[in-house]
Amino acid sequence: MLVLGIESSCDETGVALYATGEGCLLAHALHTQVAMHRDYGGVVPELASRDHIRRVVPLLRRALADSGRSLAEVGAVAYTQGPGLAGALLVGASFAEALATALGVPTVPVHHLEGHLLSPLLSKTPPRFPFVALLVSGGHTQLMRVAGIGDYALLGETLDDAAGEAFDKTAKLLGLGYPGGPALAALAERGRPDVHRLPRPMLGSGDLDFSFSGLKTAVLVLARELAGGGALDAQQQADLARAFQDAIVEVLVRKSLRAVKECGLQQLVVAGGVGANRELRRQLDARAARARVSVFYPELEFCTDNGAMIALAGALRLQAGATAKPAGAFAVRPRWPLAELTV
Repeated sequence: MLVLGIESSCDETGVALYATGEGCLLAHALHTQVAMHRDYGGVVPELASRDHIRRVVPLLRRALADSGRSLAEVGAVAYTQGPGLAGALLVGASFAEALATALGVPTVPVHHLEGHLLSPLLSKTPPRFPFVALLVSGGHTQLMRVAGIGDYALLGETLDDAAGEAFDKTAKLLGLGYPGGPALAALAERGRPDVHRLPRPMLGSGDLDFSFSGLKTAVLVLARELAGGGALDAQQQADLARAFQDAIVEVLVRKSLRAVKECGLQQLVVAGGVGANRELRRQLDARAARARVSVFYPELEFCTDNGAMIALAGALRLQAGATAKPAGAFAVRPRWPLAELTV
């Protein structure tokens, strides 16, 4: 079966085609709205929704052309039902349902985080069930035990800011541009190690939860002390960025490996936008190797939001026995806990 996937939960419009019989991704097309939102310092929901409307049809045509397939061959349409921005979700959902109705095929509503969770399965060397997954992005930081499609147990999550959100807010404190997370990570590479040491929130809490909101406050206090009423120089900024990133990375690495050990497993999946962070990958790989744990990441192009992960999730749900719903009536779920999912 040919499954069409559509992603529109925030500021990326993604379309992809996945062939279940061949077990492979045939094509995917993506448009990011970063340039449009840069002037506002963050995502403007109304602008995001309008841009999804403009992009989805051209992206569908591109994916079809790249795959060499036609709309008539599509057997199901998967789309992001939530969580995300309500207006943005409605664009993708309404387009998917209308297209499926016209084609006479069923739809598969997909949880956005399940797409991220399963995205490493698109790699040449995918993980096998069961595994522990670290979902780490601008909106979510969670540890999950994944036993199979739709079988997810929450092990721990952030009690306040997600890791990616903390990156973005700290970048703004340091006067960096949008998107802040990648800019701060790039700046941290020029920072000197151990010049400053920031708190490692909840590292010794005894559980698998996270808290990152206090880190940005610690950065603000330290920045004011260093500036002394003036402005930070370039090296001071870089050293602060390095200290911040080191704190986040250490907490993510140690709690993730603790989760793997507590679950009695040997596989860790890291997914979501922050999963592309090079320092996080470097430290995880090094410490996991010592613990004899295998770490799996999605390809870099699939770390951020994309249609490929939605097409894959829809296809795997169908293969796992999920019932595709008839096209027509639908609803989006801007807030939707991943642990509520079943097959």
